Amino acid sequence: MDKISFFAEEEHAGRRLDVVCSEECELTRSAVRNLIDDGLIEVDGRARKSGHTIKLGELITIAVKQPEVCSAQPEDIPIEIVYEDECIAVVNKPQGMVTHPAAGNPNNTLVNALMYKLDSLSSINGVIRPGIVHRLDKDTSGLLVVAKDNRAHLDLAEQIAQKSARRLYVGLVDGNIKADEGVINASIARSKRDRKLMAIDENGRPATTLFKVRERFGTYSLMDFELKTGRTHQIRVHCKYIKHPIVGDSVYGGSNKFGLQGQLLHAHTLILLHPVSKEQMTFSAPLPEHFVNVLKKLGSRSIDL
Repeated sequence: MDKISFFAEEEHAGRRLDVVCSEECELTRSAVRNLIDDGLIEVDGRARKSGHTIKLGELITIAVKQPEVCSAQPEDIPIEIVYEDECIAVVNKPQGMVTHPAAGNPNNTLVNALMYKLDSLSSINGVIRPGIVHRLDKDTSGLLVVAKDNRAHLDLAEQIAQKSARRLYVGLVDGNIKADEGVINASIARSKRDRKLMAIDENGRPATTLFKVRERFGTYSLMDFELKTGRTHQIRVHCKYIKHPIVGDSVYGGSNKFGLQGQLLHAHTLILLHPVSKEQMTFSAPLPEHFVNVLKKLGSRSIDL
């Protein structure tokens, strides 16, 4: 571990611990919160929570994890780049592709493909997650924004943290949801039974998902979702919580009568401000073929989003 220490000055006083540490170490808020959760950030020798209000003169110590021993390697894998300029790229990730290397998935990931296709990627998230600002589950398809430099990465991560960036999804769920629209507020944490899964936990991190019914098919409902927080598996866990799991999601109880390889969940629209020009940009990705085929069988009118 490398340690960074500094005394809180007037510019730090009265501000949140995670915000100040993010600025001082050029790390995303998410990365800083993970360090705080692991007890690697101390204030005057004591571990504090992310929302701790810094006081003038406090000694802040940050133990920065060493870079991963392994690193991702470029691979010539076909991917759809929806947009690219000098500092960002927007990619339409297919179902079945892991976002970045991890245990059990050392290659054939989106990161491997990005390293081959793009001339640069931000380094903030280390050598196995270069450029990755936010993720999609392996079997969730759709849009991801990728940072090509650290300045863009920090800006995009802050937009997501402040909820100014919007991520819109469409998903098919089991059952007929009675309400036309609503809000799911339920905190999420690692499952105590299986650490690979997430679960509703009142002591977990706050999580909010907006939903709206797009079309009903009796035993299924086609839904629009918008994330207001970005917890792991959030939409999937929230849908299980309201007893309408995503179709094809065997992990969280979804049915599968269509021979699916994963959940019918697609990130179809991404709205953000360009990190440099501050222009509002909107990107859209049509439903993938496997999703369209199921909707056709159901006689849907919503194949074109």
